[in-house]
Amino acid sequence: MLHIRALSKQYLTPEGPLTVIHDLDLDLTAGSSLALMGESGSGKSTLLHLIAGLDQADGGSIQLAGDRLPAAPEAARAVWRRERLGLVFQQFNLIPALDVAANLDFQARLNGRHDPQWSARLVDRLGLGSLLQRYPEQLSGGQQQRVAIGRALASRPPLILADEPTGSLDQQNADEVMALLLELVADSGSSLLMVTHSQRQAARLDACRQLVRGQLL
Repeated sequence: MLHIRALSKQYLTPEGPLTVIHDLDLDLTAGSSLALMGESGSGKSTLLHLIAGLDQADGGSIQLAGDRLPAAPEAARAVWRRERLGLVFQQFNLIPALDVAANLDFQARLNGRHDPQWSARLVDRLGLGSLLQRYPEQLSGGQQQRVAIGRALASRPPLILADEPTGSLDQQNADEVMALLLELVADSGSSLLMVTHSQRQAARLDACRQLVRGQLL
């Protein structure tokens, strides 16, 4: 489902070029989940950004559900993100001016994929029924992350990219959010690629790979 070959990325620094991703290959089958681990600065977030088209690779290819990530323009990569991916970040990134209900449905409505029954299922399982009229600033961190998960899954994209989705939560909230994420990813039929520093959370996914010096082990 996700097929990456010979992916490379460098950044220019005052000391010269810094290679972050080097000749990286990765395959992820439909409906599976994979945790990415590695030291800070090993390129984990960069890899997610490249898959999402938020940054551009220097070489290699990324294919998702048979389609290749366009190199340019940015508008084409924005369509790629909107139609093929659900993104979950450590900092939630909810839209402050929208209430919970509107945040949940935002991406699905943009894609013309709003499914009232699936949306109701997400609201119920995420425990958001009493919070739909609240705004992000009125929610706890755990509640905001539940909304972010619901938003990412609302359009049932082929792939969910999660960058430290429990990193800002205490252990109890992290365990609850992780359980809900895995349950709803399975229900949606999506695949999950998750960056984490937590061995505890990584162990709950189907597989775990280490990113070391820009390559996967």
